[in-house]
Amino acid sequence: MGEEILQGEAMEEILQGEAMEISLKDLSKKLEEFAKARDWEKFHSPRNLLLAMVGEVGELSEIFQWKGEVDKGLPNWEESDKEHLGEELSDVLLYLIRLADICGIDLGDAAAKKIVKNAIKYPPKVTF
Repeated sequence: MGEEILQGEAMEEILQGEAMEISLKDLSKKLEEFAKARDWEKFHSPRNLLLAMVGEVGELSEIFQWKGEVDKGLPNWEESDKEHLGEELSDVLLYLIRLADICGIDLGDAAAKKIVKNAIKYPPKVTF
């Protein structure tokens, strides 16, 4: 799934290193278009997408394997290592978005509701 998802101005912004804002719904639409253009929809069952995502989580895990704890912001990492990390994080995100879409779940809405539930379940500590 990668660079082919975005086209035109969006691709130019990314290639020039400019910040770009994109919603989950935009990504979902682009992923759907990407799959349709390649006739991959027949392979995008919930099970297949989940297994693909798990594989990507494994690749993400390999990046941190044997490193021990790392500092926030990864100050001691090479830029190429950070770029690789971003690619693997993106793979996981893109499969998650596609899985949610195929299952008919509005991921943004579900995540917002989950944050509210977690806030109720885990209220902040009040100290006096």
